[in-house]
Amino acid sequence: MRIDLSSHIVLDRVSKRYYYPENEYELSVLTRYEKVPARIYESSVEASQEIAQIIASKIIEKQSVGKNFVLALPGGHSPRTIYQSLVFMHKYDGLSFKNVIIFNIYEFYPLTLQTNSNLKQLKEVLLNHVDIDPDNIYSPDGSVAKEDILNHCKSFEKEIQQAGGIDLMLLGLGRSGNIGLNIAGSSMNSQTRLILLDSQSRKEAISTFGSLETVPASAITMGISTIMKSKEIILIAWGEDKVRSVKDVVEGTYSDAIPASCLQTHEKAQIITDLNAAFDLTRINHPWLVTSCEWTNKLIRRAIVWLCLKLDKPILKLTNQDYQDNGLGELLTLYGSAYNVNIRIFNDLQHTITGWPGGKPNADDFSRPERAKPYPKKIVIFSPHPDDDVISMGGTLKRLVDQKHEVHITYQTSGNIAVGDEDVIRYVSFLEDVRNKYNPNDNELKAKYADILQFLLYDKKEDDMDTPDILFIKGRIRRQEAATACRYAGIKTKNITFLDLPFYETGQIKKNPVSEKDVDIVKEHLNNICPNRIFVAGDLTDPHGTHKVCLDTILAAIDELKQEETEWLQHCRIWMYRGAWAEWEIDHVEMAVPLSPEELRAKRNAILKHQSQMESAPFLGNDERLFWQRSEDRNRATAGLYHRLGLACYEAIEAFVEYKPL
Repeated sequence: MRIDLSSHIVLDRVSKRYYYPENEYELSVLTRYEKVPARIYESSVEASQEIAQIIASKIIEKQSVGKNFVLALPGGHSPRTIYQSLVFMHKYDGLSFKNVIIFNIYEFYPLTLQTNSNLKQLKEVLLNHVDIDPDNIYSPDGSVAKEDILNHCKSFEKEIQQAGGIDLMLLGLGRSGNIGLNIAGSSMNSQTRLILLDSQSRKEAISTFGSLETVPASAITMGISTIMKSKEIILIAWGEDKVRSVKDVVEGTYSDAIPASCLQTHEKAQIITDLNAAFDLTRINHPWLVTSCEWTNKLIRRAIVWLCLKLDKPILKLTNQDYQDNGLGELLTLYGSAYNVNIRIFNDLQHTITGWPGGKPNADDFSRPERAKPYPKKIVIFSPHPDDDVISMGGTLKRLVDQKHEVHITYQTSGNIAVGDEDVIRYVSFLEDVRNKYNPNDNELKAKYADILQFLLYDKKEDDMDTPDILFIKGRIRRQEAATACRYAGIKTKNITFLDLPFYETGQIKKNPVSEKDVDIVKEHLNNICPNRIFVAGDLTDPHGTHKVCLDTILAAIDELKQEETEWLQHCRIWMYRGAWAEWEIDHVEMAVPLSPEELRAKRNAILKHQSQMESAPFLGNDERLFWQRSEDRNRATAGLYHRLGLACYEAIEAFVEYKPL
């Protein structure tokens, strides 16, 4: 079972030559804007395994001469696969950690609940599973008394010195360019100290603590100076949400506003990223500025869109001189003139626009994004959570229904942990009033409601998991909201399915890995419908990772169905939508569905049916806007970009990219 197929999506967008150059000369040409050596891998899994091998080889090298290896480690999600690989090497390859000294880079403060400590996470994923001496594990203490913090930090620095200094520092990269928990403005001379976390750092810690309210206000972290004294540094960054930070660190200006930029001055620092995180680097996103290119339709479109935005010109007004002055003379050689390139890309973009997202019946579909036949089509729209469908493609969904296609909405997870306790209290109180009115003698229900209210109102503590009854109610709240939104959009009740995939149902933020059971559920569902088209969420910047896991589950199911030579799949097209967390770049858009002001308003109304996901939703992420606001802003921005390029002016546009099974 292949469960990381989503990482291959970006491969269609980038020539391998740009991130795996053939020789040192080509590497030097491609990286001339890069101030920190960057190694780019196709997936975070591949990169993590390579980093684990680097660490293992250094441990073994020190063992061979009877010395300790001093390793500094971060917490968070990014290094987990590295740690899992090290544990695997210990269990199956005999890698010993007896000569390893570990320093935890940071710890949250104050910690009243050790369950949420960074050190505990490190122990759970790595340290408890290897043969390291517990006396060789050092960490800032998140429970030290306030008056002792200064001395505690000095002692921590002294412990690093007594260990002989740090041989290898493994760092995660924050979305604002943080390293450790050193936020913007941290002094380059700073040592281990107590810092007040900025809002971005606290938001990134939500995945550890469950909600913004429970994230500590501060932390004890190694300082920039402490980090820079390390003999070697590896900075890691995965995923599209790190794109801006990677660009700033690798190609940006050295500045204390971007703490990780200090690595530009370290002799043995490197950044290791996956292709998604590296996508804004010049050699990946704008390769024509550093080398001759392998020109594909999408790369030409990206170059022309870039040129239009840089010069603030529509496509059809670009001149030969514009191309020559901006590193795109190759295109003039290939196509003869700016006009030839301009008209090609203009038509290419024009042909992405369609008011018939299901295909226009009885029409010539040669230049349309979707084929005309069969009509009507059976369409499955997968939604990771019970609102991603309307948030990301609510206008297209409604249009598919209005154009008489058989539309099925499939919700992959219950979304139960994203419902606040106040919503449960409100609904349970309502149910108790109904019971008391119409069935006052049902003492079993009375007791059940009383237990739920007692727990939520009086007994529940910060780290308590919800009971199965509460999780059930939270899940049903999401279901009813989704069903209401579907009815508003015209979806038949019989065409609404809730898969409740097992990987999600832990009752916690931390989910289980995808299993064969998850994939089999998706396969069975698809085989029951035999769709002509499938829509899936391709939004990989979801900070909680559920969208990626849901996408990987679907792609794994499709991969297995393809190997089984499933007949209906041979004629099925798969489209990816975005919108909840990011939008497709216009150079990759293959279908653009314009929305009128009335359709955009109807989409907003469908999103508003999800009342539990408005202002009080626990997981709004790093974006302060509500989901309907994000969605409208992104849809309007896409329409505005099409207009800037010289195409028709629409109120809003929903964008899609086709997925072609490997």
